[in-house]
Amino acid sequence: RALARLSVGRGGPRDLGAIRDGLKQAERLSATLAIYPPPPAQREGELEGEGILDADKTARPPRSPLPQAGGGRQNALSPILSALRQQPATQDLADRLAAALDETLPALERDGGFIRTGFSPKLDDYRTMRDDSKRLIAFLQQKYQQQTAIDALKISYNNVLGYFIEVPAKKADSLLVKKGDNDNPFIHRQTMAGAVRFTTPDLAQLERDLSQAAERAIAIERELFAQLSSEAIRLSEDIGRHARAVAALDVASALALLAVENDYVRPALDDSAAFAIERGRHPVVEQALRKSAAAFVPNDCGLNPATRLWLLTGPNMAGKSTFLRQNALIAILAQTGSFVPAGSAHIGIVDRLFSRVGASDDLASGRSTFMVEMVETAGILNQATPKSLVILDEIGRGTATFDGLSIAWACVEHLHEVNKCRALFATHYHELTSLQVKLPHLSCHSMQVKEWKGDIVFLHSVGQGAADRSYGIHVAKLAGLPPAVIARAEQVLHTLEKGEQSGAISKLADDLPLFSAMKEPAQKPYASAVEEQLKFVDPDALTPREALEILYELKRKSEPVIK
Repeated sequence: RALARLSVGRGGPRDLGAIRDGLKQAERLSATLAIYPPPPAQREGELEGEGILDADKTARPPRSPLPQAGGGRQNALSPILSALRQQPATQDLADRLAAALDETLPALERDGGFIRTGFSPKLDDYRTMRDDSKRLIAFLQQKYQQQTAIDALKISYNNVLGYFIEVPAKKADSLLVKKGDNDNPFIHRQTMAGAVRFTTPDLAQLERDLSQAAERAIAIERELFAQLSSEAIRLSEDIGRHARAVAALDVASALALLAVENDYVRPALDDSAAFAIERGRHPVVEQALRKSAAAFVPNDCGLNPATRLWLLTGPNMAGKSTFLRQNALIAILAQTGSFVPAGSAHIGIVDRLFSRVGASDDLASGRSTFMVEMVETAGILNQATPKSLVILDEIGRGTATFDGLSIAWACVEHLHEVNKCRALFATHYHELTSLQVKLPHLSCHSMQVKEWKGDIVFLHSVGQGAADRSYGIHVAKLAGLPPAVIARAEQVLHTLEKGEQSGAISKLADDLPLFSAMKEPAQKPYASAVEEQLKFVDPDALTPREALEILYELKRKSEPVIK
């Protein structure tokens, strides 16, 4: 990135600093890796112990390359070491940048101050003039005092004359006598009542240098910046090769550290249609739970030619969305070359991963939440291949019940019969579970829960079979809906579940006990002590003192209620 910015003329000193640090780091990495011998070639018999097996349980070579030395396998570090090995030109550039650039660098070259002291003598002189002007003037004054033997000589400054030499009038005669330009450098400027003012070529030059020192210092730094940038751009191919090698090591070492710290395993990748995850975990949710000292519940997932489509049911908050996403993330991590958060993983290469989860809208373009859902679902059904992995969460929930059920039903059939891809389909439409009889490659699974004393406990584990309830009212209760709403919802649900739907709805519409219940207190009415006392108080007959005493008394009686 730094080299790209320099190439288009938008770079700054920090970009040169990044190239300097990167080249030095590449050199250190190359020296460090060169001293470690490559690991011995892995024997074929060891593969079974790692769980990397083909479908027929025979050991096979790993798909992702590991450093090898022998057995005809290429050492994976060899090309990286070769790319890290610097040529004399890049070494010279790294040394030159290290010598030229300061440790603290500004963002813009026009700010200056990024060239190290000692790199350019001319720049150092201008900086000295800029920063040490008083010292230079004092040094020149001392020189002239010794040269003229006039201790009262001094160099001063004003806005009219600039810098000038001033001596008492009675001692100025020796400076006014002209013995030749070389012998008498003092040039008369002004005669005062008690003093005479002079200048010299050295003082005039120093004045010009001091006034222009800052500008000239910036100009020299910008010139040096242009030279260094040109040298870096000229070696852009070599620098890019080093950058790619360092990036490869960075990604590999970061993923390796992640795998070690979080107990990830090496996945087996092949061209089959397998997707066998044992004790899989969500990499992000797991980290969040660790902060609260909670344990993540791992789950298995087995999508294969026999059961390539899972229909997942279960209550809200039980973990359906987490399960869907964790398997998608495991597939992505595996195909990027990373170890994965699981006990073991065997994944057939996924050509594309499709996801339809959550709710969003595009109202500015005239698309509702449900329309966005349908557009995304259409893209999946039109593009998914047998090599794809699809996760779908709650298709059809944004419209009428029968419409949504019909759409979800048709989507499941299309995924099974046309796309023939590996898919996880989460839904609250329990009616879809009846498709298991019709679709041979469909398998029903559900999120496990336990009921305990009127409440449910989410186990966050996936089991065989279908859920019989969604427990939506329980989740609504957890969310804080009023007790009257929860009670009425349970009554409506009971009526709908036991009766014919159209007749039950008509009956419910005729009777609205929720609103009549809301007109009455939720609890048994009673007369509080405060209300009883206020019945006998006549505000117009009270003195201010009496009113205040009654107020304090009412306050005391109301305190237990507030607590």
